[in-house]
Amino acid sequence: MAVIIAHFKKLDWIIIISALLLASIGLLSIYSSSLGRGDFLNFQKQIIFLGIGFLLMLFFSFFDWRVFKTNPYFILALYFLSLGLLAGLFFLAPEIRGVRSWYRVGFLALDPIEFTKIVLIILIAKFFSMRHIEMYRVVHIFLSGIYVFLPAALIFFQPDFGSAIILVMFWITILIISGIKLRHFLVLILLGVISFIFMWSFLIQDYQKERITSFLQPQTEPLGISWSQKQTQIAIGTGSIFGQGIGKGSQTQYGFLPLPQTDFIFAAIAEEIGLVGVAILLILFSTLIWRILKIALLVQSNFPRFFAVGLATILISQMFIHIGMNLGLFPIIGISLPLVSYGGSGLISIFVALGILQSIKVH
Repeated sequence: MAVIIAHFKKLDWIIIISALLLASIGLLSIYSSSLGRGDFLNFQKQIIFLGIGFLLMLFFSFFDWRVFKTNPYFILALYFLSLGLLAGLFFLAPEIRGVRSWYRVGFLALDPIEFTKIVLIILIAKFFSMRHIEMYRVVHIFLSGIYVFLPAALIFFQPDFGSAIILVMFWITILIISGIKLRHFLVLILLGVISFIFMWSFLIQDYQKERITSFLQPQTEPLGISWSQKQTQIAIGTGSIFGQGIGKGSQTQYGFLPLPQTDFIFAAIAEEIGLVGVAILLILFSTLIWRILKIALLVQSNFPRFFAVGLATILISQMFIHIGMNLGLFPIIGISLPLVSYGGSGLISIFVALGILQSIKVH
């Protein structure tokens, strides 16, 4: 018992409390949007997901993170398992709103993309920590790119353009942190531009192009995709300082706001809790990310440092793009708000990653 108490004292409770408060704000918003639909199943499931995620975080905090550092074959096994799950989506997953991203298991949906993000953070952290002083070699940049490209390509063709972008942003950030040479970085930027032109011409589907073109020229499709984004801006604007109140947001409660529990939960929070609620949300995210990066600065070896930076990058990228979508600053590409949006896979995977981070701090 004394060992367990000592272990709990070593945990970063600011990270734990910040994550739980963010998830609680999400639960409050999911409950509110459930009122308008008269269906509380998602709210009830999210409570269960939060409980599972919290327990797994505690479990992994006892887990010695050095197992990942010293067992490369175990990491590769997890990586190929994630690739297999992503590939299986094309054959086994039902098509929901034109996307095959979830396995159906009874009344639950399993999203392997969220599992893949955490595995990729571990894999890239291991890869770069072993070759940190040799990152000037092009072969290491190329090999790390292959590790990221394979899952990103499988995700892109589901099609889930947003999640593929998140993985690429994560890889580029780790390259910068690892000390990539400027000329190599500029070459990657050039290759990225060429790749985007190629994808736009041959791979990106028409509806994905419409999301981008309607974002740049909203007057061309006022009742289509542009209409959805307009509703989010109306919801945010009507929230004012203190919001319209839980269960009282007109856009959220009457169905004008699309996907208020996932892609546009930020707009639902802003409408019903107002600027005060948004400020609390941003303060909690900033606190969480600050504590993660603090661990990255305090650790003595590269693997945990890259893991912490990778996790922070994923969280920052998703938060930035999600809020930008809701504000009309970015096209709608289907990115959820970490820890806040409905979804068991995303919530549980983040808590697992936070558990590994706690293990790094403890050990």
